Amino acid sequence: MTDRSTTPESVRLAELLAVLALGADLGMGQPMEHAMRQSVLALRIGELLGLNEDDRAVLYYVSLIAWVGCHIDAYEQAKWFGDDLALKGNFRLVDPVGIRSLGQMIGQIGAGRHGLDRAAVAARFFTGGMRDAAVMLHNHWYAADQLAGELGLPQDVRDALLHTFERWDGKGAPNGIKGEELQITARIVNLADVLVVFHGAGGADAAVEVARQRSGTQFDPSLVELVAREAPLLFADLTDTTTWDAIIDAEPALGPSLSSQQLDAALEAIGDFTDLKSPYTLGHTRAVAELATATATTMSWPGAEVAHVRRAALLHDLGRLGVSNAIWDKPGELTAAEAERVRLHPYLTERMLASSPALAALGATAAQHHERLDGSGYPRGIRGDSMTAVGRLLAAVDAYAGKLEPRPHRAPLSATEAAQYLRDEVRAGRQDPQSVDAVLTAAGHPTRRRREWPAGLTTREVEVLRLLARGLSNKQVAERLVISRKTVDNHVEHIYTKIGVSNRARASLFAVRHGLMAPVEDEEFTP
Repeated sequence: MTDRSTTPESVRLAELLAVLALGADLGMGQPMEHAMRQSVLALRIGELLGLNEDDRAVLYYVSLIAWVGCHIDAYEQAKWFGDDLALKGNFRLVDPVGIRSLGQMIGQIGAGRHGLDRAAVAARFFTGGMRDAAVMLHNHWYAADQLAGELGLPQDVRDALLHTFERWDGKGAPNGIKGEELQITARIVNLADVLVVFHGAGGADAAVEVARQRSGTQFDPSLVELVAREAPLLFADLTDTTTWDAIIDAEPALGPSLSSQQLDAALEAIGDFTDLKSPYTLGHTRAVAELATATATTMSWPGAEVAHVRRAALLHDLGRLGVSNAIWDKPGELTAAEAERVRLHPYLTERMLASSPALAALGATAAQHHERLDGSGYPRGIRGDSMTAVGRLLAAVDAYAGKLEPRPHRAPLSATEAAQYLRDEVRAGRQDPQSVDAVLTAAGHPTRRRREWPAGLTTREVEVLRLLARGLSNKQVAERLVISRKTVDNHVEHIYTKIGVSNRARASLFAVRHGLMAPVEDEEFTP
């Protein structure tokens, strides 16, 4: 091995949370470092209030992780509203409760469609889509809470997350908590989030003005008055701050570095959450990571290199959060502009990870997963020896795993077809022969195996769950499995009861976390 691709020796949890915050910014249609500036501002407010050390720690972690679940139902958002990033980007511009917010939402139904097609989307929305819209904030809290648990954040952080989407007037989610019952840390995060948006657009005066407009409804009036009174101090140098360094240095109590096992578990959780961006990619990151590990082992790579390629694989698609589901889930041919957005996602992955000295090497490898030896890949179009050995391996693994999975424009290939595709790519000079041989040796041919499913699910229920997670309606599931719609309805009811969820987005999270989305030989998919 000649690559200088070393395994991170010291990664703090704060660094992973800051990377997640960058991903959340992209997924919310906000400038990168929005969540970090929100965190800096929230900590300044907390300092003025004299919060104790424990509350400052809660404030710090909640600020960074509050919005990480906002892509869990991006599929539904794009289905009803077109560009999910535009929908969420506009979310903070008006009070999310009230006639203006309702008008904004209605105006965006079917965005990007025209004529009868848009009218049909609107008709379907008012007969079924309202349910999806009503639970969006609930889903966002649920996903953030689940990830907080998987990352080992303490219960007081998760308790504050429960309040983050609530409002002073009790019209928030998920429980309608109001007034002084709301945790002070959640009230601060809620306010700081909107303040940063308006400060970026119009300065401190604009931020104070929107806070006063929503005082007593969305925001705690006493916090609004504090912000208005101390605005020069709170907003000083907020935009000019080197936010990564500021937020890492601001960790209230210097967190210990993660152990190797803790880091692997955290990256796996992040990979799973990345895949939730689209039903077509559920389980993709795990599949790539497992096959990359097996391939590197087959090639007798040193342990540090095996760990490196696995970790890069777990992060390789993080940049997908910055591309709208109107593009990822489009069944037809992409426009030139849409294709260009897709070509950016490996670059976004690298950019997010480059901020952390401990994670930058992983980002440099991850960014190569769509590069090709002949220079036809992206984002940089590098060729030949410019691709590292780990980059070549990851590119071959990602291509093989992707062909086994459904995409909006095609059904999954069989293992035999995927292998032939890779061999054709070698003959065309796009894939590395040694890497492809090792990938195919490690992959073999997937076969069905009898197993016990989690939560007492039956094999048929797992089949139904997979199709639901992929975005199929109950009617489409019935057609796919050649069973009645009533039978599917019963299966869905039993699935939701067994796994303790109430909608597709949460069921998708369960399926990914329990490894239920792995492709099966000869399994077909109908969009």
